[in-house]
Amino acid sequence: MSQPKMRLGIKEIPRPDQWLLFSLQHLCAMFGATVLVPFLVDMSPATALLSSGLGTLAFILVTKGQVPAYLGSSFAFIAPIIAAQGLGGTEGAMIGSFFAGLVYGIVALVIKAAGTDWITKVLPPIVVGPVIMVIGLSLATTAIGNAMYLPGTPVGEEPVYSLVHIATASVTLAVAVIATMYFKGFLNLIPILLGLIAGYVFALWQGLIDLSPIREAPWFSSPELLVPFVTYTPSLNWAIVAIMAPVALVTLAEHTGQLMVLSKVAGKNFLEKPGMHRTVMGDGIATMIAASIGGPPNTTYGENVGVVAITRVFSVFVVGGAAVLAIAFSFIGKIAALISSIPEAVMGGISILLFGIIASAGVRMLIDNSVDMGEKRNMVIASIILVIGIGGATVRFSDTFEIAGMSLATIIGLILHGILPNRSVSYGKKQIFDSES
Repeated sequence: MSQPKMRLGIKEIPRPDQWLLFSLQHLCAMFGATVLVPFLVDMSPATALLSSGLGTLAFILVTKGQVPAYLGSSFAFIAPIIAAQGLGGTEGAMIGSFFAGLVYGIVALVIKAAGTDWITKVLPPIVVGPVIMVIGLSLATTAIGNAMYLPGTPVGEEPVYSLVHIATASVTLAVAVIATMYFKGFLNLIPILLGLIAGYVFALWQGLIDLSPIREAPWFSSPELLVPFVTYTPSLNWAIVAIMAPVALVTLAEHTGQLMVLSKVAGKNFLEKPGMHRTVMGDGIATMIAASIGGPPNTTYGENVGVVAITRVFSVFVVGGAAVLAIAFSFIGKIAALISSIPEAVMGGISILLFGIIASAGVRMLIDNSVDMGEKRNMVIASIILVIGIGGATVRFSDTFEIAGMSLATIIGLILHGILPNRSVSYGKKQIFDSES
């Protein structure tokens, strides 16, 4: 790979004034998406920030400070967390998240022993692409529901349509789109944050926000932690494990793609050095740390890869600085209260864009790998994955064990890939591990 011009190398330490600004920039890039996940699954945003910072620092240690990647809350786990909460509460979802982290660790050990070629064979683009689409599209009703209806509707009752909420969501979405398409420089790096700010101001004008909790919140407070054997006694529910653990295989594909992009941007093959086994292990440890304190699972963030690509600042010290800032912010009570005060309509508006981008990433995977959707085999696999995943199909083995939604769609997709003839057409013409792509 050719070496790009770097403003700061991977191991370079910036000047203190630059360090703070560069780290704040990374924090802004991940902030909106990282706090959106806990908001949607009724978890603590402050805990998500804390687990994000701790997970990123753990990732840097595991990868020997050689990969400038930031880890934040994973969107792939939103639907599984909601399903797991229905079976065993948030505590049960944390146990499921911990097992997902273990899956990462097992995969990392296999990669260490066998290399990376097998991943392409096990997770072909025709399976991974539609599954990524399912991640975004299965959350579409959540985004639209938050954008259209009054919050707090009791289960079983018809939600109340609200034109004010529609307007708030529209303002939020419009500003995020305008910032993405037309803003330049630093403002172009934070369209999600700008959309949230604009939507928040509009919602405040419309009387949708109560500022009293922010005024009453202390400046310094501890995040709401869920620590096994300290705040609760964990119990194993295999149904929850079956829902959440397989998601690690889906996020593994996302992780791989982002690692390849970062490798190309930096002019270094991170798959070889420090090795993909270390980056996957870093993701796994970060997810287990999050599960151990009550935060959502973590994954490498494409938003921060974009920051690195645009600024040419590759320093892991900058990324580490952003992690430290995230940890510090998690202990500021007024910031946690401010985040919690964001109306559902604002989150709904921004979710329309974010969830759509996730679904579009699945389409892009098929295009980038030149998968021929005119082939009957590919059309059958993609169609079945999409309908099963988006439709929320469930296979229930007992009252305590079922496989549903995205996990079921992934498993069926892999089975179809294994048994249908003409397997070669499902890999496309361009392999995901082609380092020169």
